[in-house]
Formats: sequence, structure tokens, C-alpha cells
Amino acid sequence: MDRPVSPLPAPVRVAALYRFTHFDDCASIRGPLERLCRQQGVRGTLLLAPEGINGTIAGPDEGISAVLDHIRGLPDCAGLDVKFSTAPAMPFHRMKVRLKREIVTMGEPGIDPRASAGTYVEPAQWNALISDPDTILIDTRNDYEVAIGTFQGAVDPKTATFRDFPQWFRRERERLLGAGKQPKVAMFCTGGIRCEKSTAFLKQEGVESVYHLQGGILKYLETVPEAESLWEGECFVFDQRVAIGHGLAQGSHELCRACRRPVSQQDLASPLYEAGVSCAACHAERTEEQRASYRERHRQEVRAAAQGQAHIGAVQP
Repeated sequence: MDRPVSPLPAPVRVAALYRFTHFDDCASIRGPLERLCRQQGVRGTLLLAPEGINGTIAGPDEGISAVLDHIRGLPDCAGLDVKFSTAPAMPFHRMKVRLKREIVTMGEPGIDPRASAGTYVEPAQWNALISDPDTILIDTRNDYEVAIGTFQGAVDPKTATFRDFPQWFRRERERLLGAGKQPKVAMFCTGGIRCEKSTAFLKQEGVESVYHLQGGILKYLETVPEAESLWEGECFVFDQRVAIGHGLAQGSHELCRACRRPVSQQDLASPLYEAGVSCAACHAERTEEQRASYRERHRQEVRAAAQGQAHIGAVQP
């Protein structure tokens, strides 16, 4: 089933947001929030859990402002963390507000970033911290994100999901930290939410000197001049922009619609890449039946786009 796409003036405002807080009744928050988003022409995904709210939304300036004002009025959300950027067109097809157990899934009981997160470090002070030889720098993102860009000298846990991070740290702790005086540990992620939770996890594990990049990579790329930057490559984002660079400029990567991994310009030349169907990273992970299904979905999406419509089955960021 197809439905008309409502055009928005370009550029579209994008807001990546999160807040660790405590919600007693997420279900009662969901309905009014989703209705307001739809009324304001805002699309994207918001996650609600007992530990807070997380997500990325896009829409007209006044619509985004109205939704953020509403969220800031929720319990203990006045200090909502928001990072703004723009997109040349609407990067989402739908608006979804989902109820979850965690707003960022780690699977570790008792983690409370409100009480025990590491020390925030502003982007302007980040270079000095990570250039200190007594600092261990850890990228808390997934392997496919790290593959297209990271900070110089960062440790890559090579985790497939954030849920894998605790097991990785416990396995590698002695090698990373040693048995003597503990080094400083600095961690980072895209927008700040994963490293805020992972620093709380490390403190629960007994690590004392833990730091994380306030505002995440997005704030660093927005505020630190490229000439002074220690970032290398691009930063994966969870919407149809796929990746961004310094100054939050549009990156060069595209998205594999089968596995949701970023695809470089070089990867596009692989014989295993087929638009909407597979890439070199996921070709062996899918059956021919699955690829046939993806191929049909892609055909329908191309046809709908040619008619100025969005296909209801389009893959969502």
C-alpha cells in the first residue's frame, strides 16, 4: 500500500535526544506524545522505558520545538540532551513511539546513569584527555559503526550490539587496565547515551577514573574545527543520511537496506552489492529466498518513489 509523501521545506530540522530519568507509567506518556508528533508533522522514532527517553525525530522547526517543549515537561526532563542537525529532505517515513525495557539495551541490572555515570568532558577538552598517554580510549559503538570512522588510538571492542559490551569488558579488563595503578578510561559514542550508560557500568565494576564525551561524536564534529580534530573518517547515524563528517556535513556512505550497515563508495563496486538487496558484508548472511523478497520490496519502493509516494513497506531507520 502506498501513501502520499508530505513535502517539507528544506532543510529539515533533525533532533537526536535522550534523557535518563524515571518514568512510572510509560504507556500514559506514549499516546499524547505520539499524537503531538503527528499533529506537528514530525517523524522518526522515540523510545520510552522506565529509565527514560531516547530517539531521533525530524520535521519543521516549529513542530520540533513543540515536541521538545512537551518532552521537557515530562518528569525530570527539563535537562533533556538534544543535538540538532539538518537534512536536505525528510529522513524518516513514519512516526513511532515505542515502549521498551531500556532506552539503550545493555541487559545489565541495576545500572543507573543518573547516579553513577562517568565525568563529562566537553568537546573542547576532549583532545587533551585522549592525547594523555595515561588514558585508555574506548569506542562503545557497534563494529560496523567503528569501521567507517573513529578517534585516533581508540580501542575497538568489535561488538555486534551494545548488549555485548559488558561481556567484552569483563573479558578484556585485565589486559586493558593491568593490575597496578588504574589508568583513566575515556569512552565515546554517537550522541552520548551509550557512553553515559557504559561509564555507569564501569563504575559499577569498580573502575574509578571514567570519563565520557559530552554530546558524543555529533557535538564534537559540530564544534571542534576540522584542523584541530582527532576524528578520522565519518560518523554513522541512524537515519537516511547514513553518515556525517565535520561540521555535520553529509557523508559519502550509503545504506544497505538488507542489513542496515553503511556501504562505502568502494563497496558499491563489489559484485555482492545489489541496491536494496545485499552488500558484501551481509550477502553470506541471507538466503536466496530472503534476497528475492528484498528485491521485490526494492522494486516496489523504486516504483512508489517515481510516483512521488512512499511505499508502506519501506525500511525504517
